[in-house]
Amino acid sequence: MKKILLAIVIVLVVIQFFQIDKTNPTFDENQDFLKINNTPPEIAAIVKASCYDCHSNQTVYPWYSYVQPAGWFLKDHIDEGREELNFSIFGTYEAKRQAHKLDESAELIEKGAMPLESYLIIHKDASLTESQKTVLTDYFKGLQNQVKMTNNLTKNETEEHESEERD
Repeated sequence: MKKILLAIVIVLVVIQFFQIDKTNPTFDENQDFLKINNTPPEIAAIVKASCYDCHSNQTVYPWYSYVQPAGWFLKDHIDEGREELNFSIFGTYEAKRQAHKLDESAELIEKGAMPLESYLIIHKDASLTESQKTVLTDYFKGLQNQVKMTNNLTKNETEEHESEERD
């Protein structure tokens, strides 16, 4: 039993030498979601607090990112979040993708699926009140309608983009 515990301790110590890369990718600030949409400060604060750590190139890595294997799980989660939606490069998305991501974001917030519960355990400031959920979903839906109108997109075109993303 002592040998097993010793082996576990040794493995836990050794894996601490394999830290994650905490360097945020560079990006053009003129392509950032908040900037291109001239987001009102009160809404921008909510989006930054609740979304940007996982869905932008402006991640603020918490203390537990230095503890492995927690850091590995965190890095994987951030990479997946950025791949799904990256607010830092939102301006580079095609109009169809922007409209789809805005719709998807509003839906996930309405359902309470975002921010993730696992994130909220430690990041209480990212938790959304009902009024904040309403403000965000209304804002995202309003922007989605604006993108669709500006680019003459139909509902079918944004739905087609959704199915293309899944493939």
